[in-house]
Amino acid sequence: MPDSSPAASSPRLSDASRAWLTLLVVASLAGCSAKADKTTKPPPPEAGYVVTKTESVALATELGGRTAAYETSEVRPQVSGVIQARLFEEGSLVRAGQTLYRIDPSLYRAAEAQARANLASAEATREAAEARARRFKPLAEIEAVSQQDYSDAVATSRQAAASVAQNRAQLDVARINQRFTSVPAPITGRIGRSIATTGALVTANQSDALTTIQRLDPIFVDIPQSSADLISLRRALASGNTMPSSADVRLRLEDGSDYPAAGRLEFAEAVVDANTGSVTLRARFPNPTGLLLPGMFVRARLSQSTVRDAILVPQQGVARDPRGSATVMVIGPDDKLVQKSVRADRTVGDQWLVSSGLSAGEKVVTEGLGRVKVGQVVRPVPAGTAASVPSAPAEGKTR
Repeated sequence: MPDSSPAASSPRLSDASRAWLTLLVVASLAGCSAKADKTTKPPPPEAGYVVTKTESVALATELGGRTAAYETSEVRPQVSGVIQARLFEEGSLVRAGQTLYRIDPSLYRAAEAQARANLASAEATREAAEARARRFKPLAEIEAVSQQDYSDAVATSRQAAASVAQNRAQLDVARINQRFTSVPAPITGRIGRSIATTGALVTANQSDALTTIQRLDPIFVDIPQSSADLISLRRALASGNTMPSSADVRLRLEDGSDYPAAGRLEFAEAVVDANTGSVTLRARFPNPTGLLLPGMFVRARLSQSTVRDAILVPQQGVARDPRGSATVMVIGPDDKLVQKSVRADRTVGDQWLVSSGLSAGEKVVTEGLGRVKVGQVVRPVPAGTAASVPSAPAEGKTR
């Protein structure tokens, strides 16, 4: 028979009270937590921005080109004969006027001596003719000789003078031909290999050059540019918003290194190549060490135009929709994000050149774009000062 005394039922009442008390405490804590969640709102996300401004931006272009010698001279003989000596070292630097080859001068020395003798004979004949004309002059005045004889004497004297001039010219030609037996360097530069050797017979009218000299300091770089790009450039310059840039040119060599010295753009040809549809630009570069050689392929970087009042936006601040149109996020009134469509056709370094859709003084979001959306209120901070946000733990990862 169970014990029904108060002492026996007292522990069971104590357990029930304890359970009810526990439930009340849990319910109270849950209510407080829900109330706190309803009254506390998370802060708006930070968005780093840059303020747009207008500036003049030089538009750089990189084009391929070929180096060409500043001066090139093909050395050819001006008289015929046998080469007696070659007086230069192949590949060396020669100076203008330096003797390169010596041709056998024997025949030309004899021709000079003959021309000198002919001149002396002509001068003697002239002196006799002039003396005869002088003697006939007073005799003709007193009619001791006929006027015809005097006229013939004067004419003979003049013919003798002309013969002297003719023989003097022939002597000059003989001297020049003898001087041409020493073949000089017409320009200063680097000389190539010799085609003719000692003992070879050369002629004044031969088509093959004895050797070639090239002046390499300074040196030219010929840069072909498409005629379509040239037309676009001229139209941009005519619009008034673009002005010509500096004529400085930089080079990148075949091994990827940069050439240390800057060049200057000399001119652009006024003719379009019918085969390539391009116009050749020519730049001049200093080449004191001879690093650039004719025929090398290089990449030339130059700026042909500068855009006035241009706006640059960091590349991370410009997005592209599926159609390829460019958009940016701008901080609008009440710190709400507004999406704007812009025109960004080319990059300048690590920035986009925005030609339309933005004005100076706007705040373009460049940081925190992954945490915000259009129409959301954000806390704008200058780019580079936004607090870093810790990455959330991956789903399904246990501690």
